[in-house]
Amino acid sequence: MDETRDPIPHQDAGQTVPGGELPEPPAPRLNQTRTGIKPKALPDPEADLTDPGLYFNRELSHLQFNVRVLEQALDEAHPLLNRLMFLLIFSSNMDEFFEIRVAGLKHQVLLGDESTGADGRSPRSVLAEIARIAHEQVARQYQILNEVLIPALETQRLRFRRRGDWTEAQRAWVQEYFAAEIIPVVSPIGLDPSHPFPRLVNKSLNFIVQLEGKDAFGREGGLAILPAPRSLPRVIALPEEVCEEGFSEYVFLSSMIHAHAEEVFPGMTVLGCYQFRLTRNADLSVDPEEVSDLASALRGELLSRRYGSGVRLEVADNCPDELADFLLRQFQLEPADLYRVDGPVNLTRMMSVLETVERPELLYRPFTPGLPKSLLKADSLLGVIAEGDILLHHPFQSFTPVEQMLGEAARDPDVLAIKQTLYRTGADSPIVNALVEAAGNGKEVTVVIELRARFDEADNLALASRLQEAGAIVIYGVMAYKTHAKMMHIVRRERGRLRHYAHLGTGNYHSKTARLYTDYSLLTADPVLCADVHKVFQQLTGMGRARHIEKLLHAPFTLHEQMVAKIDRETEHARKGKRAHLIIKCNSLTEPKLIQALYRASRAGVECDLIIRGMCCLRPGLPGISETIRVRSVIGRFLEHTRVFHFHNDGKSETWGSSADFMARNMFHRVETCFPLLDKKLAARVRKDLETYLVDNCQSWLLGSDGLYVKQQAGGAAPISAQETLLFAYAARA
Repeated sequence: MDETRDPIPHQDAGQTVPGGELPEPPAPRLNQTRTGIKPKALPDPEADLTDPGLYFNRELSHLQFNVRVLEQALDEAHPLLNRLMFLLIFSSNMDEFFEIRVAGLKHQVLLGDESTGADGRSPRSVLAEIARIAHEQVARQYQILNEVLIPALETQRLRFRRRGDWTEAQRAWVQEYFAAEIIPVVSPIGLDPSHPFPRLVNKSLNFIVQLEGKDAFGREGGLAILPAPRSLPRVIALPEEVCEEGFSEYVFLSSMIHAHAEEVFPGMTVLGCYQFRLTRNADLSVDPEEVSDLASALRGELLSRRYGSGVRLEVADNCPDELADFLLRQFQLEPADLYRVDGPVNLTRMMSVLETVERPELLYRPFTPGLPKSLLKADSLLGVIAEGDILLHHPFQSFTPVEQMLGEAARDPDVLAIKQTLYRTGADSPIVNALVEAAGNGKEVTVVIELRARFDEADNLALASRLQEAGAIVIYGVMAYKTHAKMMHIVRRERGRLRHYAHLGTGNYHSKTARLYTDYSLLTADPVLCADVHKVFQQLTGMGRARHIEKLLHAPFTLHEQMVAKIDRETEHARKGKRAHLIIKCNSLTEPKLIQALYRASRAGVECDLIIRGMCCLRPGLPGISETIRVRSVIGRFLEHTRVFHFHNDGKSETWGSSADFMARNMFHRVETCFPLLDKKLAARVRKDLETYLVDNCQSWLLGSDGLYVKQQAGGAAPISAQETLLFAYAARA
């Protein structure tokens, strides 16, 4: 994971390489990206902490996280196919960014809503800046694909064949494939008064075709739309017999359709065939005051998501201006919403290659997640938990004990009741299987399913139906508050008394993402902590006033005020001349009151280390305001997802894990939990993990007061990758 190349000269965010061409190797790296704020005079040390100049824009900061993901495609420390994966993840991230973030801003403009965030930027100005950065970065993405990754893959005998490079044998095979697999399922739509422009599904691959001649009914040629069926693969592996010896070769569905478009329109002349893709508003809107059945309302909204208003149009770079303008008019979009691309418009679908190609030497080496020693030979997981808390750090340590804990409870005749929250779980989940088994075994099973987990709504509706059919009590949480807390509660009869067990986590109950995301899981039998979990479940499933909770912090009730109070406590220690230090690790930092508390802490001299993966609206390094605040973003093999908060507290340190980020939605509009690590050894271990991130010089980006993220370099020092270090420390030895 060594990274020793020198940084390139300063460039603005998203700035393409001069002349539009990549320089000679080594491959270029854009080490600096902007969060969108324009440089301005530094504020007075006594300035109002609500001054918009002290905040970065949330949406632009989110966009720059996506740019840092794209940077990984150029990082030769990653294996080649993983670099391709990062480039495709950038596409997927940008899809969601337009579907949700850009769509929200456009809707705000449409309503004439000029309200702003803490940064004071109007929706129109943010949209303009997004368009500037996104156009530059999308062009750069295709440049990296075409000029860096595809040539590098070819040196490894993985080749993507453009139609101009097909051999005669490949042309013949494509012809047969087209006739057998494509022609039978495509449905071209001619545009005329009886065939208006079709309603196209969100992010579907389509072609606009220019035709000349007369069809079977004597109609003059003009324009037609050819939707590519979603059932067809977007990348097709050529059979070995038509590939160059030793090569795995692929062709794009779009190339096949371009090559044989005239066969779709027999007797007509195809003057041009150009691929395009429309991204639509995919945010779901359910009014709590008008919904009597959340599940039914969501089912209706899921259908409308496929046909929301347009927010972005991608077209082939050779599409004539008049056709691009025609499409923009059809979708009621502006010229700034048009993205011309040099390659397939739906790059995310190239993920299928990563799933099928068998070249392990071009991917990260697989690993076996570790287990704490206490679990290696345990007959009963609940028995081990009864003896003391267990902390797991995923993916370095296995998620299996969490599943085993529930599975054991499902089969244990002494277990009376199980309660569980589910946010993102997966369609085929061991967690759900265990809950179904528990219900079948006559246990009282209560599941709080958050149906509104974005883009997982359909899966969660199906899970809810399955659990209800098994006899579980299924609750959809509280209408106005998403249930985002990660909790499991088990009640077991032991020696004539009831004993409680709980799991609290920073991530979802999803075995697949537990191999890809960093998260913590706490397994505990602490009586007070388990009682707190029980009380939170009672609030979710019943009605009544919020009950007193002893150790947990709980949104939307106590979490925000307690986080502010703990930051302010460090501030008071610093003012008294005592050592004061805090470490906050989460995915996003956008909530103004928390940012202001951190500014107050910095002004008092508190050392503030913030590890913020994505959005960060706080502006670090300002003299008199935030000069003791350091913000870093770590992007690597695994998606950083842990939410951990450490406070020095005058030597009586506290370490907390949480399901919540430092965002307004988490603090005020969701049900979240924040749990203390009561075992001092476990707390010290997490503190050591955090310190590992603070010395990372391979995958860490430091945010400056000017909005630039600068990639940290090992230089002459020993290279330190936090993720690799933790993998070595916790994963099972080969």
